[in-house]
This record gives sequence, structure tokens and C-alpha cells, in this order.
Amino acid sequence: MSAFGQWRGRLAVAAILLATTALGANPAFAGYASVVVDAGTGEVLNEVNADQENYPASLTKMMTLYLTFEALQKGHLKWDERLPVSSWASEKMPTKLDLKAGDTVSVHDCVLGMIVLSANDAATVVGEALGGSEPAFAQQMTAKAHELGMTSTVFRNAAGLPDEEQVTTARDLVKLAMALYQDFPNQYHLFSTRDFEFRGREITGHNHLMYRYAGMDGLKTGFTSASGFNLASSAVRNDHRLFAVVMGGRSGFARDNLMATLLDNGFAHEPTDPVLVAEAAGQNSHGARQLLASLSPIGRSEAATLQARPARAERQDRRGGIVPAVQMARWAVQIGAYGRAVQAEQATREALHLASLRGKQAEIISPSRGEKVFRARLAGFTSEKQARDACAALKKSGHACTIVAPGKFGVRLAAVR
Repeated sequence: MSAFGQWRGRLAVAAILLATTALGANPAFAGYASVVVDAGTGEVLNEVNADQENYPASLTKMMTLYLTFEALQKGHLKWDERLPVSSWASEKMPTKLDLKAGDTVSVHDCVLGMIVLSANDAATVVGEALGGSEPAFAQQMTAKAHELGMTSTVFRNAAGLPDEEQVTTARDLVKLAMALYQDFPNQYHLFSTRDFEFRGREITGHNHLMYRYAGMDGLKTGFTSASGFNLASSAVRNDHRLFAVVMGGRSGFARDNLMATLLDNGFAHEPTDPVLVAEAAGQNSHGARQLLASLSPIGRSEAATLQARPARAERQDRRGGIVPAVQMARWAVQIGAYGRAVQAEQATREALHLASLRGKQAEIISPSRGEKVFRARLAGFTSEKQARDACAALKKSGHACTIVAPGKFGVRLAAVR
């Protein structure tokens, strides 16, 4: 889990906070978000609204499964153990295995039921078995979430059924997905299960992207009318694994296509246009692109707040905090990699002087797991042209440099409801 703690220190990227129109927001959906992470280094390759609170829907079951695997690992449960079905569990709304009150069901069938069918009754059965009651189990879920660094997550039930207080973020969910992979290597393969037989019936899955995206081997889909279409995925190419989360899609098809694009770009080390995330959620892409085009250089200020006349006010999150209508990324210029932090800091000071870059932000990226170098960058460029002009000035002075696009350690666009 060490990669998780490195994220925060490497996300020191200046952001411009904007108030803007609702961009055609559909009230049926919560705010949309996405994040892509390199499993080997913990590097955030791309993020949009990754820290905005949203409803997890059935991605909640990833935590129920985490605690199930943990109980199996500790010997508190056995795969063939029969668990009682309460009336509370049997009455859960579909999708479900149609378990009957007074019946019993194996842990193995509950696990596959959650993974393949996203069965709400199976999740509740396990939750009651581990917690004594579903509310008590939800407390265990929340405690485990915080232990894993999911500090913005609160669980209220085992299945992900609607509850206004059950919230999470894309960043928290990708941490959970990575924890499942890292902590339970012997169970992770279950997330690629396509179907299983239950009491004479063939239960088939609906993680359709996994069936057509080369290298994808899990994890979980989710949907409620409040959350939109969610998806947590992992895929591997040439021994290189990525994890990604998409939240708030307008349809399963749009969500899946966005996920495929995010992963393709992640493997290719290319940025993804944040407007694509807005489009997948059904937002007005024309309005979003107009907003992007309207951004102008900020001058000497490292970060500025630009006020517009919004068609509607910024919303408040669950804790009463203000969520800006739009958050925008900036470009950066990388000037080198160094064995010591002090060397990287000295390099940024020299680069700022050489290129006469007043008002730009020096940024030192700490070593990723397995690395030994500190990356030195200059941040705060509001356009690719600004970054390229700065790099050209550095090269003219004899200093090497490269351009870093938004999405590398970075940024947010259009957090609207």
C-alpha cells in the first residue's frame, strides 16, 4: 500500500477554480469523475474530479468482498460454510440471487453472486454474518476504508443500495481496487469470472467491457439512478498493470467506451481530454470546450480564482463544503531527474532564472516505489503553448526539458450535478 501515500505529495499542481454554467447537467446523475493509476508506481496518470464525493452504487460490494476475503484469510469464514438468509436480506431489491428467508447459502456462492451478478441479497447475507447486522457491518466497512486511506468514504449498507450518506470518491475507489489486487492475490482472479451455476441456473455477468477489452481482468460495475453508471477496472499489457475508475456515466455503453479510452491512453502514456469524461456523463461538451478555450494566462499569480456569472450556484458537499462548478488543470515543464531533493530544488531555481519565468511554481516529484530520483518541474502553465515557449527558452539557454500534459499528477474539470 506504500504507493498510496506517495500520491498526495505528488499532486502539488496549481489549479484554477472557476464558477460556470451547469453545462447541461442532468439531475438524475451525481457528479462525474474518473481516475487512472499505474499499479507499479502509484502514479496518477489521469484524473477528473477524483476527489468529488459521489455515490458508489454497487462498487460498494468491493469493500464487502474485501472484508469477506479478509475473514477467509483469517479463518473466520470458510468457502463452503453455509450462511443463514434473513428476511432482511431476502427482501433486498434486484439484482439478487432470489434467496429465501430461512434458507442458507455458501460463502462461495455469495462471493460469485456479488462479483458476477452484483447480487444485493448475497452481499447482505455476508454483511450480517460478519457484522451481526447490516448497520454494524457498514461501520466495519467504513473503518476498513479509512484504514486503507479512503478518507472520503462512508458506507451505510453492504450492497450499495441508495443511501444519501453512503458516499465515496473515484480516488478512494481506485485505492480499494488496488488493495483487493495487492492484499488478496489468490482471490483476485475471481473478478474475471464470467458466469457460474447456482441451483441449476446459469448466472451470467454484465461487465461487458471485460469481455471485449484485451487484458482486462476485473473488477466491478455499478448503477443507481443517483450515481449513474460506475465502473472499476484493471487491465494489464506486457506485464504493465493499470487501475481505473469511472463514475457518473449516462449509460453503460458510454461508461465502457470512456473506460477503454482512459486505459488505452494510460498504456500509451498519453493524456485524455477531460471533456470526454463530461461527454460520457451526458454533459454539454460544446460548453465545456468553450470554457477551456476561454482560459487566458494568469500572469504573476500562481493560482487565481476567476468568477463568472453561473446559471446556478456552486453546490455543497455532504459536509457543507463548497464544490466548485469547474476545476481546470495546468501544463508543466520537466527539467530533469536528480538523486537528491536539494539538487532538484536547485535546478528549478536555476531554470526559473534562465527562462525569466516569474510566477511559475517549482514542483519536486518524490521517487516512486522502486525509483531513486526526484523529478524537478515547473508548473503553472495554462496552455500547451505557454509550456512549449518556456521549454524553448530553457533549451536556448542550454537546459534540457520536456512538456508534461494535464492529467499527469493532475487535475479536474467540470464537477457539476
